[in-house]
Amino acid sequence: MINISENIKNIRSTLPETVKLVAVSKTQPKEFIEEAYKTGQRIFGESKPLEMRDKYQLLPKDIEWHFIGHLQTNKVKYLVSFVSLIHSVDTFKLLQTINKEAVKVGRVVPCLLQMHIAKEETKFGFSFSEIEEFLCSDEFKEMQNVKICGLMGMATYSEDEELIRSEFKYLADCFQNLKEKYFADKEYFKEISMGMSGDYLLAMEYGSTLIRVGSSIFGERVYL
Repeated sequence: MINISENIKNIRSTLPETVKLVAVSKTQPKEFIEEAYKTGQRIFGESKPLEMRDKYQLLPKDIEWHFIGHLQTNKVKYLVSFVSLIHSVDTFKLLQTINKEAVKVGRVVPCLLQMHIAKEETKFGFSFSEIEEFLCSDEFKEMQNVKICGLMGMATYSEDEELIRSEFKYLADCFQNLKEKYFADKEYFKEISMGMSGDYLLAMEYGSTLIRVGSSIFGERVYL
């Protein structure tokens, strides 16, 4: 029997005040989210726009919904009115779409730029040079309805701790570099989303501020 409340308390006991727990609730039933909510958990991560929209409609309105999966441009409209943070902006076209849809609903949507830091080709994300080119573009400077709050990355799925450490360090170094060059006067550029159930303790050593934990809270995922 999964004890969601106990699992959350155990994870929280390992977190400094500077790190926020994103409970990855994708594919999990409403009842599991409600149990986590009763323990005081308020940040939940989803990866399917329609599933997230439906849960938003059914659950308490003080929940912060974070979108953490690969987001298609034609699905942005389903979540732009309420999403608290989009972790996974991995193309300039996607950010343009988020900005356009945010204008329609009168919001400024907080976003993270997803970097490709893993050795696996299956992961999405920008290279560092692509981010720099993008931040210098006139198109980006004209976007008024998105706010870049930091970076997100996923390490290689591996037992090699040194490899994972090197990838987390690289993301942290990229964050620091961008902060100094482009966001020095922007207090909101402060988030590094890295670390999941198996590697979040390592991620925190390299400055993660948002950890995305699913199976260690809810048990192995149920695929719908």
